[in-house]
Amino acid sequence: MAETGGEAKTSGGAPAPPDASAGTSVFISYASQDAAVAGALVDALERHGVGCWIAPRDVKPGALYADAIVRAISGAKAFVMVLSESAIASSHVGKEIERASSKKRPIIALRIDAAPLTPALEYFLSESQWVEAQTGSMEAAYAKLIAAIRDPARSAPEGLVAVAPGTSAGTASAAHPESRRNRILLAAGLAVVAVTLASLLANKFWLSKHVASEQTKTVATNVVSDKSIAVLPFTDMSEQHDQEYFADGLADELLSLLATLPDLKVISRTSSFQFKGQNADLRAVGTQLDVAYVVEGSVRRYGDRVRVTAQLISTHDGAHRWSDSYERDVGDVLRMQQDIAAALGRALQVEVGGGVPWQAATTVTSMEAYASYLHGLHSMDRNDRTGYEEAVSYFERALALDPSLMRARERLGHAHFLQFIFVRSTVGADRLRRDVDRIIREDPRSAMGHALRAELLSTYDWDWAAAQREADLSVSLAKNNSFALYAAGDIASVLGRWEQAETLFRQALAVDPLDADTHNVFSWVLFHAGRFAEAEAEGRRVLEIRPSFASGHFALGLYLLAQGKSQAALSEIKQEEIEGFRSAALAMAFHALRRRADSDAALRRAERDSAQDVAYEIACAHAFRGEADAAFQWLDRAYVQKDYLLEDIKGEWALKSLESDPRHKAFLRKMNLPE
Repeated sequence: MAETGGEAKTSGGAPAPPDASAGTSVFISYASQDAAVAGALVDALERHGVGCWIAPRDVKPGALYADAIVRAISGAKAFVMVLSESAIASSHVGKEIERASSKKRPIIALRIDAAPLTPALEYFLSESQWVEAQTGSMEAAYAKLIAAIRDPARSAPEGLVAVAPGTSAGTASAAHPESRRNRILLAAGLAVVAVTLASLLANKFWLSKHVASEQTKTVATNVVSDKSIAVLPFTDMSEQHDQEYFADGLADELLSLLATLPDLKVISRTSSFQFKGQNADLRAVGTQLDVAYVVEGSVRRYGDRVRVTAQLISTHDGAHRWSDSYERDVGDVLRMQQDIAAALGRALQVEVGGGVPWQAATTVTSMEAYASYLHGLHSMDRNDRTGYEEAVSYFERALALDPSLMRARERLGHAHFLQFIFVRSTVGADRLRRDVDRIIREDPRSAMGHALRAELLSTYDWDWAAAQREADLSVSLAKNNSFALYAAGDIASVLGRWEQAETLFRQALAVDPLDADTHNVFSWVLFHAGRFAEAEAEGRRVLEIRPSFASGHFALGLYLLAQGKSQAALSEIKQEEIEGFRSAALAMAFHALRRRADSDAALRRAERDSAQDVAYEIACAHAFRGEADAAFQWLDRAYVQKDYLLEDIKGEWALKSLESDPRHKAFLRKMNLPE
């Protein structure tokens, strides 16, 4: 992550910060060492109605830090810099000041120490306004800042009364504020500012040494912001309200057809369907999904007739760019879907340019088979075992009626893969292998087929080289397919290629920003790379999107434990619903809290009740407790049981104590993993 961008946060019932796009926003620039000072500054400004833009809080999921920062500076009313020795030494802060100066944004410096300026900073700040701050006078400094932001002309540099620089407000003693959604509440009022700031410094840094490269990292996205669209679930307006599956399917079909338009980013179903049943403001939807357009519509079915209304809306201003209504016989609905998609494609080409001829996707030949396929999609949206079982039945029925329905075959493979995730077995692996072989045999260019094969080769066969080849091929066939990018990121993570994995997962999140599964695996990538605070942030994002996410509390508990927040980790782990994960993690948390008897009991419970499911996590618990021999015994057992979590052994935090043991390298060699 970047040097700049700290944690001005909200929590609980605190009011949301002012809209950064409202025109009253200021860009907050600071070095990571001054994150607490910047956080308190944002809290004070926003309490007085001055909107702030600060990274990483206001960086959209999946966005590039560099792009987000450049856009924010360009759109800000003023530029406020926390000026300190650390900021002076930060190349990223220097770049931000240079950008603000080139855009002729008023620059206001809040100076918190007496470090001498470099010649470059003297140049850029020569005509800027200054506010000096010292412990005990922060509120006065905030008042001067607010006056300068609101009326730069009247608050000229010579009009700002300076006080002698003193001790930085970020040097007071530590406390431990509660957090929610990974946002920290900085207590209002001068009396508690110093304590709260120090607690942030001791407790919560988004910005690690790895962040510095994030702003300058180039991630290939192949799209620009105005070439992006999300298709929201269509509303079922039928009299009996029994056509929800059909309305969902129509939206999904449009999404798939639009995805064939070159250079157009189309948000995946998982994310766009998060807004189902909500009367969400479309501009807010555009912000969350990072798209320029949304499609919404309604479906009314009566007898053998279907009436569909669709409209294309700009998320920037809420304006309707295109709308139309279609009415057909049910048997002709597939052609109607293509007509709608073609009209949308033409409308988008007018809006975004390109002039690429529209090419409709292949259709299906059996309406009954297609209906079963749509029912299967509807069941998969439940994201639970029962839903996957129902989906498998529907997809199998669709294929029995129409064996050529490739989309049903791909979805059947995906459903079997999700079932395999829940219950790792030879039977499940063989079934998935048959699915994959048939998909690729019938369509060698199926990105889903190659991505599924990559996942099977990685999670069950442990054939990393073959998995890498399949993942690369999948991405080459569909560069914006979120599952293909997910599979490629997964194998990169297994091999310990953290930067490559991060790039791929950020690309996947760009087209599927609200997919809890992708956020979850990305959080493990950050965790294994040693970026614990960032992993925590992603872990909280997972539970924010899907509060019932399996293993979500377990993962978040480990991220907290790695940061030394043992009590918070214990509270989180106790909420985990999967018994084996909960017991193994409790053994670690209790050990960290020096509650030996409780740790022993939790570990015995895991070994007694969940040995077949979490052998790898039991090994991690033994290693964390310093019991190397037991840890290697359980690693060997996990190997025999084909425990899928063994693929995470590279960079495993809980196994750090084993890395100097020759048996650790020998085990990696047995797994065909790089040492």
